[in-house]
Amino acid sequence: MEIEALFALGMFLTAIVALLAGYPVAFTLGGVALLFALIGAATGHFNLLFIRVLPDRILGAMENSVLVAVPLFVIMGVILERSRVAEDLLHIASRLLARVRGGLGYAVILVGALLAASTGIVGATVITMTLIALPTMLRQGYSPRLATGTIAASGTLGQIIPPSIVLILLADAISNASSVASGRAGGGESGVVSVGDLFAGALIPGLILVGIYLLYVAAVAMFRPGAVPKPEPVEDDTPLTLREIAFGLGAPLALILAVLGSILGGVASPTQAAAIGALGAMLLAGLRLSDSGWTRAAILAGLGAAVALLILSANVDMRLGRDTSTGIQQSAILIGGVLSVTVLVAALVSLLVLKRVGQFHAAMSSGVQITSMVFTILIGAALFSLVFRGYGGDHMVERLLTAMPGGVTGALFITMLVMFLLGFFLDFIEIVFVIVPLVAPPLIMLGVDPIWLAILMALNLQTSFLTPPFGFALFYLRGSAPDGLRTIDIWKGAVPFIGLQILVIALVAAVPAVATWLPEVAGR
Repeated sequence: MEIEALFALGMFLTAIVALLAGYPVAFTLGGVALLFALIGAATGHFNLLFIRVLPDRILGAMENSVLVAVPLFVIMGVILERSRVAEDLLHIASRLLARVRGGLGYAVILVGALLAASTGIVGATVITMTLIALPTMLRQGYSPRLATGTIAASGTLGQIIPPSIVLILLADAISNASSVASGRAGGGESGVVSVGDLFAGALIPGLILVGIYLLYVAAVAMFRPGAVPKPEPVEDDTPLTLREIAFGLGAPLALILAVLGSILGGVASPTQAAAIGALGAMLLAGLRLSDSGWTRAAILAGLGAAVALLILSANVDMRLGRDTSTGIQQSAILIGGVLSVTVLVAALVSLLVLKRVGQFHAAMSSGVQITSMVFTILIGAALFSLVFRGYGGDHMVERLLTAMPGGVTGALFITMLVMFLLGFFLDFIEIVFVIVPLVAPPLIMLGVDPIWLAILMALNLQTSFLTPPFGFALFYLRGSAPDGLRTIDIWKGAVPFIGLQILVIALVAAVPAVATWLPEVAGR
């Protein structure tokens, strides 16, 4: 083996060991890269010119409009999490399904899916659902294994159901990998993979997962009735009002549909849709936490104006600065201005409500911390990738994958296995920024569809998050669960859902159209 290849392999193994030892991810990646770059330069095996490209990489990330959606979706999720939307959703869903055997289990899965689509943050979803739903499920007589497995599996849906931060980062990494693969293959068209493509590709597999989870709970209720209690009269038998359902269930659902619909329908870019989501989350949080009639009226007016503005902009060209415009367009511009002012006033009122209840500073601080973590890791991963490529590590990975027995199938299987195992120890951000740029270009060169590959990777990472003993979702659940709950019950509860995950991965692998059909339809 060449000395450069040994340096590349040693660099990768050193980074893994340092991460397992608990060192911060971003500084580990950057520090290991600098250490091996200096050692290589001192021994004459590395050209420091590779590092000089780093500022251009950082500037490119800053100018990448796709990545602007990350902080906006993070803020959307954090605000919804802190405004007790999850409590409202679970309360309403469990009341609606109270007379069905296993109704609370169904409610947890459905609420987990809605939270996944609205927050996209796995840790927050698992912890929230554990604190809210697990004590109630155990008190009603649900099997600890079924209760914990249902909550953990539902919480990981944030990895695959759009809008998901994982899919946003994967879209950027896969698109870059597709360009690299096109360059290595001698030019030609490089298939640009957009965030909307991955959102569309992940939607059907995500809904299939939700459906399979629901069927599993139904099967347990039918064949193992001891694990699922009989329906009992609810403590609060007051019928749900239309207002409770509309604001508690309909409003979050409408926000999700507005964000996804604007992307898939081509009305807004992912960044613009993320801004819509952040604004909508702010208005819903203000409405949920407000205790004053006039503030609620102002926020409701803002919500109505926001909906009207979206409909107006989708049907009339309201661009300014044009030489000619019709009377309808001029009227639409004037109406749009009034609606925009109404939305702005409602947003300011919502911010005042959040500040008054002490949630504004906490939500913004949490959003800044998560966003800073993502982009700091991005910088460290960029430096690591540059040095690794300077040693020829990318070509080594390419030769390794193309030499695998079984051709494309063998290379894809090994890649999925390695990513699955790394998912025990690394967060999805490190895997997307470090591993995907190395393995995706050779696979795309072998003829693998980029969208299909990205969806398989997202499902794979979701499964590793759920797999004992190292699955992150299980750690989140264990840390939030009652002390009397045994860890072994949490592990055993996750096993059936892991099997369901593998079934869906096998389905997507065997029938690529499950992931590629909707992006093709949406792109027409």
